[in-house]
Amino acid sequence: MGSQGAGRELKYQRIATELKAAIEAGEYAPGERLPGENDLMATYDVARMTARQALGVLQSEGLVEARKGAGVFVREFRPIRRRGVQRLSHLTWGEGRSIWEGEAEGRDLVVELLSVAEEEAPEGIAGVLGVAPGARVYVRRRRFVLDGKPVLLASSYLDAELVAGTAIVQADTGPGGIYARLEELGVKPVHFREEVRSRMPSAAEAGDLGLASGTPVVLVCRTAFAEGGRVVEVNDMVLDASAYVLEYDFDA
Repeated sequence: MGSQGAGRELKYQRIATELKAAIEAGEYAPGERLPGENDLMATYDVARMTARQALGVLQSEGLVEARKGAGVFVREFRPIRRRGVQRLSHLTWGEGRSIWEGEAEGRDLVVELLSVAEEEAPEGIAGVLGVAPGARVYVRRRRFVLDGKPVLLASSYLDAELVAGTAIVQADTGPGGIYARLEELGVKPVHFREEVRSRMPSAAEAGDLGLASGTPVVLVCRTAFAEGGRVVEVNDMVLDASAYVLEYDFDA
């Protein structure tokens, strides 16, 4: 029985390897349908479970996605190039432009405001913001949808004492967004720090981003500093790892 199990495993892995090679060679283009279970059963003379396991390997690696009633398709990858240095330049938001416009590169970008709320600062956020645990903060939660597909969740935390009563706590923060409004308050961001890591998504994150099985997320935590080192914003972001290329371009 053990040898049969090993044989089945080797067989579905071999099929998955051949399908991956065909995808890499361009035999199946992005958005194109792969052979279904019946096709694989006939081609390789295997049981349905073996064919299903082979396709499951590709799904778990994020190479393909299953569409209910239609089949399994090669995932399309039109990466969003997130330029981590240039995008935060004062030349962008200081002139009233959104830092997200450049990344969209003419594609259809929608920023959905999920909520603006005054809350108690989570312990970790309070420490970075330099406020007491449980102090009041405003949290702006947004979802970024590109070409109809959610790609990023963002939660910005700001000291309530600083921003209460300003456009920052309104649905529309105005030209240049949060950073332009902070500049008007005399606490213009002059320095940023980003920490990047990755993990598998929570069930809620996978649902909010519509992630295919096996797709990890990239976590970017950005801290914005005003003159003198005061922290004026902490932005926790969750990115669909299959949608982004993180680019950092700077002089030596």
